[in-house]
Amino acid sequence: MAATLPAGVVHGLPSDLRDALVGDEDALAAWHEITPLARNEWICWVEDAKLEETRARRIERAHTELAEGKRRPCCWPGCSHREKNGKA
Repeated sequence: MAATLPAGVVHGLPSDLRDALVGDEDALAAWHEITPLARNEWICWVEDAKLEETRARRIERAHTELAEGKRRPCCWPGCSHREKNGKA
């Protein structure tokens, strides 16, 4: 049975990103340590990809960068689903 992982404040955790996180102990630990808003940013960044190839690259980058200690996606304006006041 698959373990349930926490998601973001607006977005649920997609299965392909979940599988990548579960496959990397450091990335998984980082996922549990970051805030729900930070998880939301990673999820939205992955889901914002228009092409499957881009999505796959973003998932790979997400799990690699989380394992390296990065807390949010770099060079991305942020989740467009958040209100302008920063709340979900």
